[in-house]
Amino acid sequence: MLTLGIDPGTASTGFGLVTERGSKLQFIDHGVIITTPEDSSQARIRKIYHSVKDLIKNYKPTYLAIERLFFGKNTKTAMMVAHARGIVLLAAAELKIPVAEYTPLEVKVAATGYGKADKRQVQQMVKVLLGLSFDPKPDDAADALAIAICHHHSHKMKYL
Repeated sequence: MLTLGIDPGTASTGFGLVTERGSKLQFIDHGVIITTPEDSSQARIRKIYHSVKDLIKNYKPTYLAIERLFFGKNTKTAMMVAHARGIVLLAAAELKIPVAEYTPLEVKVAATGYGKADKRQVQQMVKVLLGLSFDPKPDDAADALAIAICHHHSHKMKYL
């Protein structure tokens, strides 16, 4: 099972690909889709949309796992994340990739065992769980890998 994890954002959308080899999780790729504030909101969304579609077409994941939107204090930021999240969901729907959604708490618990883990703790546990010789960076890419790891753990528990 190959999972494409997505940490949506308008400025930076993280992605991470994780698969299973036997009983071990294996790192495939990670990175970020960067847009600039100078671009119009339509141009930013278009770039995210086409980049996610390209990732799906190139890697052919079994699932796309994405962080579920939660509302914090900054409504403007939440709205921008919702735009990016919606376009990712559209790309997955068009290419008929099943989507799984996880809250930030679920992702942190799956990756670290602690729901209040900070970015550095998540990054370090992703490194350990995937047996990486490097720190997965930037944070959005590490978070996307954690989302993919969360899906593997959740999917496995669902079908035991």
